Amino acid sequence: MTRGRDARRTGAGLPSVDGMRVLVTGGAGFIGTHVVDALLARGHEVVSYDAVLASAHSGPPRAARAGERLVVGDVRDPDAVAAALHGVDAVCHQAAMVGLGKDFADAPEYVGCNDLGTAVLLAAMARAGVRDLVLAGSMVVYGEGRYACASHGVVRPGPRAGADLAAGRFEPRCPSCGAELAPGLVGEDAPVDPRNVYATTKLAQEHLSAAWARATGGRAVSLRYHNVYGPGMPRDTPYAGVAALFRSALARGEAPRVFEDGGQRRDFVHVRDVAAAVATALEAVRGSGAGMSAASEGTFTAYNTGSGEPHTVGEMARALADAYGGPAPVVTGEYRLGDVRHVTADSARLRAAFGWKPEVGFADGMREFARAALR
Repeated sequence: MTRGRDARRTGAGLPSVDGMRVLVTGGAGFIGTHVVDALLARGHEVVSYDAVLASAHSGPPRAARAGERLVVGDVRDPDAVAAALHGVDAVCHQAAMVGLGKDFADAPEYVGCNDLGTAVLLAAMARAGVRDLVLAGSMVVYGEGRYACASHGVVRPGPRAGADLAAGRFEPRCPSCGAELAPGLVGEDAPVDPRNVYATTKLAQEHLSAAWARATGGRAVSLRYHNVYGPGMPRDTPYAGVAALFRSALARGEAPRVFEDGGQRRDFVHVRDVAAAVATALEAVRGSGAGMSAASEGTFTAYNTGSGEPHTVGEMARALADAYGGPAPVVTGEYRLGDVRHVTADSARLRAAFGWKPEVGFADGMREFARAALR
């Protein structure tokens, strides 16, 4: 098989690449497994590399797929990473600790897994001459989303105060006049403002990837995922996403517990749509960047990756509970410092660059997820 050498044109007018060999870090995880499946379905070889951390895996790694080599290893181990990169054409970096964790004591582990691990991987790629990277980014780098004040236009509210949250005042206010704000869609050019340790490590991953691209002549893309959900999510851990926590509660016969007043706006995007975006981006990057907004070597480009259908957390909880058959969600008024109120983003850049579009609608996706197996 010729790996990554012959570009061809697809029906969408974007380049694909015959038979890449792709290293997928975190390839045994929730999103990583779907990325592996998408790449294999497109005729690529995959080397999956995963530490199988207890925070995301309750047992041994899943079985390898046909066409996949599954390696258990820590992305912070330079020798093991170098060995996994042998013969690889491009890298999809999914490996990371996710979620807010339990408290700030988790910070060293987040920084070690996410940022040191990324630095070790990029250094190994530089030595191996691998120059094409798609990074699992996150919308959390924006902090709060886009807001407009009737008097002051677009504004950026600061972090919400604990006293306001405790009093049930969840909506950010205009920093100039204190008026109510209207939430909108965030574009990739918006200022970044990470509000917790996890968000800070995800932004650091992007900065490291941009520095690597400039130093090596590589091409790096960050897909800033929104709230990804779907079959295979990890269950019942402090690091799980809200959709998995709600689904786990339903499986136990318990009502999903919705924090704040349930009015937080998010973009829930199905994992198969995210995996398709990753595979499409890898093919485009490997095709010398054609279709990218920054097509030359030494570039880094970020793309929001969402469904384009904002919904509140309360709406998601109700849709999931209805599809599962109850019990109905309970709005608790509880809160977590570091959570943001509204963040939904415009994914038009990704659609225009790669011809990608989400295929799984919110209602259909929630019906499937209500009955899907968790890990």
